[in-house]
Amino acid sequence: MSFYDTYAKYKDFDFERFFESVTDHKVLGTIQKERLDEFDFLTLLSGKGQKYLEPMAQRAKHLTTQHFGKVIFLYTPIYLANYCVNQCVYCGFNVTNDITRKKLTLEEVEKEAEIIAKTGLRHILVLTGESRKESPVSYIKDCVKVLHEYFRSISIEVYPLETEEYAELIEAGVDGLTIYQEVYDEETYKRLHLKGPKRDHRYRLDAPERALAASMRSVNIGALLGLDDWRREAFFTGIHANYLQDKFMDAEVSMSLPRMRPHTGGFEPVSQVDDKNLVQIMLAMRLFMPRAGITISTRERAQFRDNLIGLGVTKMSAGSSTEVGGHALNEKSEGQFDISDPRGVEEIKNMIYKKGYQPVFKDWQAI
Repeated sequence: MSFYDTYAKYKDFDFERFFESVTDHKVLGTIQKERLDEFDFLTLLSGKGQKYLEPMAQRAKHLTTQHFGKVIFLYTPIYLANYCVNQCVYCGFNVTNDITRKKLTLEEVEKEAEIIAKTGLRHILVLTGESRKESPVSYIKDCVKVLHEYFRSISIEVYPLETEEYAELIEAGVDGLTIYQEVYDEETYKRLHLKGPKRDHRYRLDAPERALAASMRSVNIGALLGLDDWRREAFFTGIHANYLQDKFMDAEVSMSLPRMRPHTGGFEPVSQVDDKNLVQIMLAMRLFMPRAGITISTRERAQFRDNLIGLGVTKMSAGSSTEVGGHALNEKSEGQFDISDPRGVEEIKNMIYKKGYQPVFKDWQAI
């Protein structure tokens, strides 16, 4: 059994018919519920639900403060390599894109770590392109050992691994996994992933469970909003997170809400997701999963991110670069996508204080 069985249950669900049946009374009643089921969650994602963002926001703020306090956890990504064997039409690292490819040496990894650590950050997200040849598990493990001297919490966003490989990286010092399904709908997934191992929808879908089976402390999942109908994708992300939370009760489960950004290749989003849509997704997720973390990255512009504080977000990236060696090297490579919020860590920290919240640079440390 895996989440795929749950996905299959709703794969052919008539979402449009359900949305047409939602009433104002149903939405208002759902907002006040103590515990929501998957259909309540879908109710809040409906077109009718968008009329009630204010009461949803009030409830979301209460739940977020209740479970997390008035804090925002901070982290930054570090790109180790951009070699990739996949042909994903929406990604700047697409194997067919004519970009400069690079992989950091261990000495360069340490230079990046030194500069990032000087900002005070102690939580880092390690990223590579999806190439087992250029970025094998052994290389990732060696990099983690270097980074562990500077950071107390290390998450990875790399190609899907086997349970034993996740266990190997956990032993080296990794405690978190971020992996986006990108798009849950299987047929859409095939159209967007033309070649490469990433074309295997099921293998990627089951990756969070393999990581948690290996005793990964935290898992962060999400769909790349814009690749398919956002209401469906948000629904599957939410029930996927809920499934993981129920199956692995000792783990920390969180969700990200990444929207498509400009990148090398110029793929245009299939589904437009505006600011109001994104806020609705975040609020619905908070009401559905009060204990789950919600991450908003520098894909979003500064003012919009500022305004999301207090509405459900619990973690933000700061001082981000999507380039390999983007923090320390003069010879930089093309980024995976364009960021919208270029502010440094100090500026983000001060903004959070002004909002009446506490920035947290280190949220966990292994014994």
